[in-house]
Amino acid sequence: MTTQTPSRLRDRSGTREAAVSSVHCTISDMATEFGVSLRTLRFYEDRHLLQPVRRGTARLYSTTDRARLRMILKAKELGFTLSEISDLMAGSHQTGAPLDLNLRPEQILSQISLLERQRLGLEHAIGELRATHARLAAVGASAHVA
Repeated sequence: MTTQTPSRLRDRSGTREAAVSSVHCTISDMATEFGVSLRTLRFYEDRHLLQPVRRGTARLYSTTDRARLRMILKAKELGFTLSEISDLMAGSHQTGAPLDLNLRPEQILSQISLLERQRLGLEHAIGELRATHARLAAVGASAHVA
């Protein structure tokens, strides 16, 4: 005697399965598409920045997760911390705004100021390293001459 699943459940299951596979991608697909590591994606999930669907141990990312990852990477490129990114994303979610940075003018000016200070610090560090390298190269050259 065979047991059959009611067609209603079978149809739903088949439809859901097709829908999930057509709009979701795997963690490997996401990593490849965005040029990030699997560890990075898992870390973002741990920080609740991404919320993939779980099927067993598999993670399936939706188009919303892809948009969120795009936003995370753009915000990181602009120098925002993950805490700031989390706040930006929460604000975007609460307002119903599309997944975009939606930065306020004062946030933009504050970030520009921070990046300029960081740039000055980096330029100073590079100058120090170049001077140290030149000094060491000069010492090394004079040691070979003697």
